[in-house]
Amino acid sequence: MEYVLITTAKNEEKYIENTINSVLSQTLLPQKWIIVSDGSIDRTDEIVRSYEVTHDFIKCVRRDESISNHDFASKVKAFQLGYRELNGITYDFIGNLDGDVSFNPLYYETILNRFQKKTGLGIAGGFIYEERNGIFLSRPSNDVGYVSGSVQLFRRKCFEMINGYVPIKAGGEDTVAVVMSHMKGWKVESFPDIKVFHHKKATSARGVFRESFRDGVMWYALGSHPIYEIVKTFYKMNKKPYLLGAVVRLMGFVWSYCSKKERSVTREFIEYLRREQIESIVSRFSI
Repeated sequence: MEYVLITTAKNEEKYIENTINSVLSQTLLPQKWIIVSDGSIDRTDEIVRSYEVTHDFIKCVRRDESISNHDFASKVKAFQLGYRELNGITYDFIGNLDGDVSFNPLYYETILNRFQKKTGLGIAGGFIYEERNGIFLSRPSNDVGYVSGSVQLFRRKCFEMINGYVPIKAGGEDTVAVVMSHMKGWKVESFPDIKVFHHKKATSARGVFRESFRDGVMWYALGSHPIYEIVKTFYKMNKKPYLLGAVVRLMGFVWSYCSKKERSVTREFIEYLRREQIESIVSRFSI
């Protein structure tokens, strides 16, 4: 079972070394690890290149376009650049790995063993843990039926069937990958017993309310059902930043809806996503 990894990193000097050391400690190393510096202006490139010199499976690639034009689609474009570097390399699995996470030495061997036992599994990964009050706790949004984009490991056949990640300015490429995998008949599973430690929260980088508004914009871009978004607003009122954060998120969705913003996904995708969402609502409230 051979696997490759692609990491897109923008200004990750504070965290990237933790990720590198986690991969280097694996009992089963990747065939190739492409690390794309997506317009970094800190020491990210320097740190990665210092490991590239001593480990031949690591390759650092520089992408400068994002310096002047950076949005959430930039990450996918950087990933695609890394993907092209894999031509001619033999592998069975391909992983997207963020540059701000860490995990134990058995992480990839364990995940690959789960793939081996479940032939219909298309995407797999561990549960994300984040620090709160000095303790790493399971992220509230963890779901056994969804794998965080920061650690999505694909069966190669699944990745190729969905044509990889779709670049979307508002983000959500990881969600699109999950839904597209379902559409193609693949299962997606995240394992609670496999921990991934996430060291940088998105809200700390972009601000709580800005992140909430962006989340609403993103879900509009993905074609989320309005009823599902209303239900989700009530659900999010119980989580920090409580009422205001939930309302700001809904405002992002409504603003995009009223503005009739262009979507980057197909009508087929939207219809499938909305069916999944309605089924989720019905199952949650059924007696």
